[in-house]
Amino acid sequence: MFIIETVCVAWFSLEFILRFIQARSKLDFLRGPLNIIDAMAILPYYVSLVVTEEDQSFEHERPGGGKGYLDKLGLVLRILRALRILYVMRLARHSLGLQVLGLTVRRSTREFGLLLLFLCVAVTLFSPLVHLAESELTGTHDFSSIPASYWWAIISMTTVGYGDMVPRSIPGQVVALSSILSGILIMAFPATSIFHMFSRSYQELKMEHDRLFKEECADAAAAAATGGMQEVGGEDKEESPQSEHQGKTKEQSMESLALLG
Repeated sequence: MFIIETVCVAWFSLEFILRFIQARSKLDFLRGPLNIIDAMAILPYYVSLVVTEEDQSFEHERPGGGKGYLDKLGLVLRILRALRILYVMRLARHSLGLQVLGLTVRRSTREFGLLLLFLCVAVTLFSPLVHLAESELTGTHDFSSIPASYWWAIISMTTVGYGDMVPRSIPGQVVALSSILSGILIMAFPATSIFHMFSRSYQELKMEHDRLFKEECADAAAAAATGGMQEVGGEDKEESPQSEHQGKTKEQSMESLALLG
């Protein structure tokens, strides 16, 4: 796996360097979100190599101490290794679906903000109610506090339902039913707007890709036509001296006939 990862990182690094060299504006290239993701996906490999070498040298120098420093280095190394999952984000450069997803999320920030706001308000409302219904009225210990009830409210309103916290009493079950129905409605409110934004983004990106494809085909056809015209022009230039020579011979023959006449 280390050899495969090394080959992949070397290929990605070469591609990134070549694109950086060919970029017209180096600053705009470094500011690009996809380029930032590429750099964040490549750099952890090199940093992990340096950290591993320092870790081994530190162990040889100080075998009895420095355990806290080694623990910090190990934590940094694990975090950097986890960041290698960003390799998947490189597919967004070549995948229309991932580009549409990213564009939809960026354009629907207001809808996602409203969804989060509605969810927070509902969680704040139903958590004290279920805590009151379960702990105060029935005396069960599953809902020990209102902050502990937030987890139950979130998983109930998002219709996940892990089952680790379940209301036993009838008032608690009524509160649970109300929270589930409210969660379905809250999740459905911005869903239509996000869906329309997704459809619009997909159509725009598809039209843009089709336009770029047509422009590339037109440029290729124009280049081929220009090359053909240059070849035809070269043949005409080669044939022109022969036609001039034939014209001169015809004029000389006409003059000779006139003199004979």
